[in-house]
Parts: sequence; C-alpha cells; structure tokens
Amino acid sequence: MAVGRTQSDYLVTGIDNYIKRIGRYMPMEFKVIPDIKASRSLSEAQQKEQEGRQMLAALMPGDVAILLDERGRQYTSREFAGLVDRYALQSVKRLVFIIGGPYGFSKEVYDRADSLLSLSKMTFSHEMVRLFFVEQIYRAMTILRGEPYHHD
Repeated sequence: MAVGRTQSDYLVTGIDNYIKRIGRYMPMEFKVIPDIKASRSLSEAQQKEQEGRQMLAALMPGDVAILLDERGRQYTSREFAGLVDRYALQSVKRLVFIIGGPYGFSKEVYDRADSLLSLSKMTFSHEMVRLFFVEQIYRAMTILRGEPYHHD
C-alpha cells in the first residue's frame, strides 16, 4: 500500500513488471491511497492524519501491517525472505507493507503497525521506494524457491 500514484512512466513499468513476476509465486495487490486533495492548505500533521485514516480503513482485522520507515529494522535480502516465509508459515491472511506519504505516518498508523522495516539509512523518493521494494519481494520469492536470481 502506498500514498499517491506513481507518476514516472519508467517506474510504473518497472513496478508492473515485478508485480507480474511476483504473481507467479503468490497473489499480490498494490493498493494506492489517493493523494489528499488541497494538501497545501493542510499542516504536515493534518495530512498525515488524513492519509492515516485512509490507510487504516484499507486494513482488515488480522492483517499484519509492516511500515516502511527509516527507523525500522534493516534486513539482508535473505533475512527478508526468511521474514516473508515465517509469516507464510504462520498462515497470516494478509501481509501488508505500507509506504507512507511525504511526511510519513500518523501516530494512529504507528500504533496499528506490527513492525517497522527500513530499506536503507539513505532517503529515497516514495516513488523509487515502490520499485525497490517490489523488486525485494520478487527477490525473496526466488530465494525461497532456490532460483538463481539472487547471488550472495
């Protein structure tokens, strides 16, 4: 789940490519929370609250929600594959990874989150994170299946 649509065509193409590849291994939906209208008239806190309400409304009871957040735990690709596998073995109905808006997440979203995950200590645009993350999900699937995509 992410806030706002991806506007760069090359990123849309890459994201769609990896989502299609992931579909060979498991069902995946990439849900977009619409941008907040008139966001320029809102404070950062108000924008996070409005986005947060939409995120929380998109979650179902029993969902495991993992926020992509700079303060989250960092994993190697193999460790991330193990994390995905552990949730699959626990028969989690939906594992939901959430990419926040430009100002991050509201307190309510943090309170609902099951954990935080960080891709890097560096900062990336929200659009780039989408591509990086779907590639990591695909990589995790190939690691779990023993396929030759990932090299240590």
